[in-house]
Order: sequence, then C-alpha cells, then structure tokens
Amino acid sequence: MPITDAGQLILVGVPGPELDSESARLFRKIQPGGFILFGRNIRAPEQLRKLIDDLRDISDVEPVITIDQEGGRVSRLKLIGNEPPNAQQLRDRDDLDLIRKHGDITGRLLRIFGFNLDLCPVLDISFDDEADNSLRGRCYGRSVEEVIAKAGAFNEGLRGTGVLSCGKHFPGYSSAGLDPHHELPHLDRSRDKMEETELAVFRAFSSSVDSMMIGHIAISGLDEVNRPASLSPAIIRELLRKDMGFDGLVMTDDLDMGAILNHYGFDETMRLGIEAGNDMLMICHRVEMARDAKSAIESLGDRLAPALESVARCKSRLPAPAPFSIGAFQKIDAEIRDLRVATLGEEGAAQRSPEDGKRSPVELY
Repeated sequence: MPITDAGQLILVGVPGPELDSESARLFRKIQPGGFILFGRNIRAPEQLRKLIDDLRDISDVEPVITIDQEGGRVSRLKLIGNEPPNAQQLRDRDDLDLIRKHGDITGRLLRIFGFNLDLCPVLDISFDDEADNSLRGRCYGRSVEEVIAKAGAFNEGLRGTGVLSCGKHFPGYSSAGLDPHHELPHLDRSRDKMEETELAVFRAFSSSVDSMMIGHIAISGLDEVNRPASLSPAIIRELLRKDMGFDGLVMTDDLDMGAILNHYGFDETMRLGIEAGNDMLMICHRVEMARDAKSAIESLGDRLAPALESVARCKSRLPAPAPFSIGAFQKIDAEIRDLRVATLGEEGAAQRSPEDGKRSPVELY
C-alpha cells in the first residue's frame, strides 16, 4: 500500500508507561511511522503489551515498534526479567550456536510484547574494550572477521523469528574518543583505512540486515564537509545506498543527542536528515516536537518520495505480534537465565550490569 503521510518518516519516543490522552491526541494527529520504547515505558509484562497494543490501535498504518534489546546494560526488558549476556561476553565465550540462540530468544521475547524491529546487532569493531564512547561491552568482535561471524549469528537467529534487525552504528564510531550522547565525535581517518575495517563489516551485512542506523560521527575521509554521518548525503546516499547497494530502511540515531543538539537547529536537523537520505528521523525524548518535525519535513514536498517508498517496503514485512500470556513470557525469561548461565557460569550469571534496575536519563542506543 502506498504511504504518503510525512508523519511516517518520524520514529518517536513515548513519554511514559501508559498512552496518556495528550500523547494519544498528538500521535493520532501526526501519525508517526514508528515508536521507540525505553526504560521509562516499562513497568510490568501486561502493562508493556497493553501500551504497544494501544500504540498500534491509534495508528492508521501498522507502525514500527522498536527497542534496544542487545544484552547486558543495553537491555530494556531486564527491568521486568532476566538480563541477557552482552555481546562482549558472548564474544569471549566463542560459541556461535550460543550467539544464534541469543538472537532467537530475543526475537521470540520481543514478539510476545508486539515489537517488530530490534535495534541491533551492533556492527562496530572493538578496537579498545575500555574505550569511553558508549560501546563498552556492546561489540561482537575485535576484528572484521570476528564481528561478521558473531554479529551474523545473532542477526540470523533474530531474523529467523520474523523480527526485523538493524545494523548500527553506520559507518562505525568505535574509534571515536567522545560519546555522541554528549558531543559530536570527529575522526580524522582515510576512506582506505575505513574500508579495511569498519566499512568491510557493514559491506558484509548490507544484504542481511533489514535496516541501518546512522551514527552521529564526522569522519574526514568520508565527508569532506565534515558533517555528521547522520546528516551526510555523501555517507548515506553515496556510500551506503549507491556504493554498498543497501536497499533497506535507513534511520538516524537519536536526533536528541548532544552530538546534534549542540550544532544544529531543530527544523534544520529535520530537513538535513531527509535530504541526506534517511527514511526515518528518530526523536526519542522531545516527543512534543514531533508535530514540528512533521511540519519541517513536509516542506520538502516531492523529495520525500524515496523515503516514503522505503518505509512502505519495510512495513510490508513487519511481523504480527505473537499471542501474549504471562506463562509465555516466563518461559522465555527462563531461557534467558539459562543462556546467561551457559555464557557466564552460575557465579558470573549472578552479577548483573551496574545499571540494573535503573532508568537512567541517558540510555544508550
């Protein structure tokens, strides 16, 4: 079915654990293409499924319902259940079958709540496991080959459940010295060097992930104007789309991050995001700005057509929610516990991430 409403190019957060009347009016009016949920939206299994059902009910077109459910500290659903092992823990365990099982369990867990796209796997290479750039513990490998094999196993398991996947953070920011949640990292790195490492991974996944998230990092060898990748036609239209041939959904990372907020105005960001080649613009926290976002991009007129077509293609493949029951949730949650023990042992499984149980104002994604 053709999609023509500019609101479909917005992926927006939800303020709380219930769909309040003000948010419902806003969402009915602008008809966002998707919703991203965070810890602030999660209180109990039944509550979460109802929230997602309500979001679907107010949507004229089936929405993307997404979340960051990676493992370890970036596991929103650990707030109501067990914490899966993170990518680095699975990497170090060095068992592809275990990683593939993690993807399968994750997909089945997401479907019983009504999620249809998971914002993973992380495809960044860990050049330094202790780097202070928000990726600690989240990378599947320290080399091109290791990331391809291990992130690929997770991706295979996840997609096998019907849930769509997302490669992130294109074109790679694990070499950055700054966290884009707070400020825009700049990397002075040649195209040739990127092709040997980060881009080699993304090329390998260009036909096997359903979507790509574009990171907020400026890389001198990829964009001579030094724009953030998320706002760069050279990186999205030329490199990702034309050179790599990626034809899936392209979305920005959160445009409410300091990397963007500190350097661009709101309307400017929205227009640049679409002009760069993104199909969906992510607004995670300033939900009230979604109306302004729609107005800003509507001014682009016919230039919205490629993004609208891409969103429509993606939505044609969204899986329906699985039947929900507490018993079904508890069964999968027990599988997560068993996976954690298989990865870390009984003693290691008892030690959860430092952020466990907290709903931090800065959630990683």
